[in-house]
Amino acid sequence: MTHDRVDSDDFPLTQEFLGQMLGVTRPSVSIAANMLQKAGLIHYVRGQITILDRASLEAASCECYDLITREFCRIAGTQS
Repeated sequence: MTHDRVDSDDFPLTQEFLGQMLGVTRPSVSIAANMLQKAGLIHYVRGQITILDRASLEAASCECYDLITREFCRIAGTQS
């Protein structure tokens, strides 16, 4: 969702901050980031994320991403 709002495939986002946003521990974020990196979907190093394969990243996400995106667009009065 951060990628939706920045104008780049590269952006700063620490594991600590991601954990706070998601309500999980930093080690949990580390495990998930490593899995996504091994799958070739992202590159993550020292608080810098690069999206490598947006379509596959979306496909790997749960239905929550689409639901939240549609709701955000509805509230904001924009199109997805």
